Amino acid sequence: MWDQIVSLFSIGLFQNTIRNATPVILAALGGLFTEHAGIMNIGMEGMILTGAFVAVVFSFTFASAPIGVLCAILIGILIGLFFALFVVKLKSDEFIIGMTLNTFAAGVTVYLLRSVFHQTGSWVSKDIKGLPAIDIPIIKDIPVIGDIFSGYSIFVYISWLLVIAVWVFLYRTPYGFWMRASGEHPKALETAGIDPVKMKVLASVLCGIFCGMAGAHLSLGYLNCFTEGMSASRGFIAFACVVFGMANPPKVFGAAILFGFLQALGIRLQSVGIPSDLTEAVPYLATVLMLVYITVMGANKKRNRAKKAMAVEAEAAEQ
Repeated sequence: MWDQIVSLFSIGLFQNTIRNATPVILAALGGLFTEHAGIMNIGMEGMILTGAFVAVVFSFTFASAPIGVLCAILIGILIGLFFALFVVKLKSDEFIIGMTLNTFAAGVTVYLLRSVFHQTGSWVSKDIKGLPAIDIPIIKDIPVIGDIFSGYSIFVYISWLLVIAVWVFLYRTPYGFWMRASGEHPKALETAGIDPVKMKVLASVLCGIFCGMAGAHLSLGYLNCFTEGMSASRGFIAFACVVFGMANPPKVFGAAILFGFLQALGIRLQSVGIPSDLTEAVPYLATVLMLVYITVMGANKKRNRAKKAMAVEAEAAEQ
């Protein structure tokens, strides 16, 4: 039994952790922008799925992975503008628009896959050009470390760099300050001469770009195919990571890595005889627990603030 437990924590576990976490990291970083802009974007699931489908279509059509990635990013921009049009400009309910986007993406990708490309379930073809694996010089020759950190698609390494870039953008640039202000104090921002609507639209577009990259990685950098519903709730998990990480890039990155680890561990647990239906539920159960934890902590903070306020009022009344 002990040998089976030790065998779970192999190099393959950590490799799968990184691969599984990457699309969630990218989508969650995109969700940071809309979260700071005061928009609850649960439409990331549809953005990821559409990006994955478009990446495969154009990679197949032009026999080029870069073109597939570029088109996935472009469709992400269009969806981001669509989301901003209804949520920011027309003041529609963001929850309804997000769920509509998710439902539409799930339906239209299946319809196009079957009616246009005559594929059912999964689309696998030698003409779909995937992203090549990148071996990092020097690191690739280091035992164990080289196996864990080298040999992935470019989006894995881009996602790590983007964690730093997003943090710098949000907390060290005027645009990041304006974007955060558009969600927290839009009236004050407007008084300063900056249009909060433009910042919200920018946040939505950036979210679309990041989700497009997440979808492209999923279909061209990870599986090199398209499968119906292949986003597999990663958009919702990315949203949960944003909430759990309190919209802070390093914390969100850590939450996404945790999800990737639990998903990879769930797959490995099947080798010791645990049913796949149970192991596949592990990362989603963790996501639910994350949200429960945040809800409880938020309620406790509100309760403590209320107690402090009552204490201050009582002290003032005595004086």
